[in-house]
Amino acid sequence: MKRNMSVNLNRCVKILALLLLMAGLAVLLYPNVCQYLYKRQAGQVIKEYDERLKKYVNPSPESNKGDWDRLHGLIAQYNEELFENGQNQLLDAFSYQQVGFSLIQFGFDEEMVGYISIPKMGIELPIYLGADKDNLAKGAAHLTQTSLPVGGMNTNAVFAAHRGFGTAAMFRDIEDLNVGDPVLVTNFKETLTYRVAETAVIDPTNIDAILIQEGRDLVTLITCHPYRHNYQRYVVYCERVMETRSEADNSGQAAVKDIRNIFRYSEMNKSQQLIFLEYWIPVGITVILLALAAVILLLKRYN
Repeated sequence: MKRNMSVNLNRCVKILALLLLMAGLAVLLYPNVCQYLYKRQAGQVIKEYDERLKKYVNPSPESNKGDWDRLHGLIAQYNEELFENGQNQLLDAFSYQQVGFSLIQFGFDEEMVGYISIPKMGIELPIYLGADKDNLAKGAAHLTQTSLPVGGMNTNAVFAAHRGFGTAAMFRDIEDLNVGDPVLVTNFKETLTYRVAETAVIDPTNIDAILIQEGRDLVTLITCHPYRHNYQRYVVYCERVMETRSEADNSGQAAVKDIRNIFRYSEMNKSQQLIFLEYWIPVGITVILLALAAVILLLKRYN
């Protein structure tokens, strides 16, 4: 009888230790695995986009497919018209969702105009035309009635993205961007390099803050603020510079969740503190659970 009880107790101890071990690993790995899967998916979308563009290097007279010079010219004309009419169709949130310039006739399978790379944040997101829910769930969304991302004076292409949507970071770490950090926008024809010029916090209804600014070539990033709330918007204005992609990549260092940041926690703003805690609390819980599992196994061994 006692032997059976001892066997059952040992079995329960092993199961408990195993459960603690599995729980610790799940807490630690789940957000990282999900983020890895999203990055892999976004990377595949971007790879397929680049491959599709390469297919149409010699456009035929009968088709618009691959006629990137013509497409670039039409978009430049569209952007100029936006500037001249003062973006008078940019009236409300619904204006952002309707596609104002379709790419389908030029051989695109969907309204993906390119992708954005931000080395400091360690992200690369596809850019879709129209800021509706479906596009925001997939990556960055271009706000309709703002300039399309081909660059040029008197343009301002505005991209919105979720801040930590589900298990994808997207624009979560946007407040890590500092003046001078590079932001790269790749369209159907080329990669344009921008650098952070200024940041601002605005009300969601402040349309004037995202309008074209005369004499400037801008890309504007916008997301919810503060982190985990949406009653404000965090805006990053990026201005075009003439340099190569490799130069911009080399000058942008991805943000690292360094344990030394514990010592500067009090210097962070509230959003950064929350993001920091969300990263390190699971690590702490994992360490505690693993330690408990080890203690249980050691006690079993020496009893």
